[in-house]
Amino acid sequence: MTHPRPFRFGVMAARARSSSEWIDTAKQAEDLGYSALLMPDHFGDQLAPVPALSMAAAATTSLRVGTLVFANDFRHPAVLAKETATLDLLSDGRLEVGVGAGWMTEDYAWTGVAHDRAGVRIDRMIESIEVLRGLWGDDAFSFDGEHYTISEMNGLPKPVQAGGPPIIVGGGGKRVLSTAARLADIVGVNPNVGEGKVGPEAVASMSAEATEEKLGWVRAAAGDRFDDLEISILKFVTIVTDDRDAVAAKVAAGMGMAPETLLASPHTLVGSAEQIADELAEQRERWQGSYVTVQSDALASFAPVVAALAGT
Repeated sequence: MTHPRPFRFGVMAARARSSSEWIDTAKQAEDLGYSALLMPDHFGDQLAPVPALSMAAAATTSLRVGTLVFANDFRHPAVLAKETATLDLLSDGRLEVGVGAGWMTEDYAWTGVAHDRAGVRIDRMIESIEVLRGLWGDDAFSFDGEHYTISEMNGLPKPVQAGGPPIIVGGGGKRVLSTAARLADIVGVNPNVGEGKVGPEAVASMSAEATEEKLGWVRAAAGDRFDDLEISILKFVTIVTDDRDAVAAKVAAGMGMAPETLLASPHTLVGSAEQIADELAEQRERWQGSYVTVQSDALASFAPVVAALAGT
């Protein structure tokens, strides 16, 4: 096996009160050594990903930009292929495209878009990924699926990255992770949000034991291509502190889990920069999680860990 890969780091950001604040966030991420600025895709209080990522890319030179993840049910793949190819071109090949089946119940309730059962939504996402890759390819592309039909469409402009931007697919359920293992370039190992919100089911699936099971699904489905995958683990809580045990106890109580479960979870980081760096090295050894993304509130405080581990 060729794992582990070198560490790289992303920051998840979604809001800004002005263009200058958003640009400052992107520039700070680049200056602090983060690899990528990533955005979710929901209809609540957040910036729209495509224009925001375009501005972030224009304000930086090496920072990658991307989504965690585009909600497929709200974006026809032909439209998304054109928007992402354009963004890849205008960023000089710095785009990562996360694609998801759609999960947040509120998004469907607000928009009136039908919230089909998970299997149907995943089927649509699988077709969408095929359409994206086809339209990013060199030639005209046709597709006749159950959910999408494309007829001799030559997706222009073409992206800068050969074959198109890397595709991220993440999830916490067996079918989504198995699909990611077969189709994606980057696999996001996430909590299970099948209940349509971040609730008790999602929190319960953040444990080390649950993650072990998820990586087993990925390995089984990926087969020989597992070594070609980059494993991404999103951090929902990152607190750099010299009082690890007391802070962990407080955070764990708020999340409804035991402190030891929180500290063992790959989705939470609590401790000094040195403790967190050691923990990430252990997690990479165990789960191959080399692509580490933290929330924007930890952008500055987590920087010493980025400085210590990025590229190693």
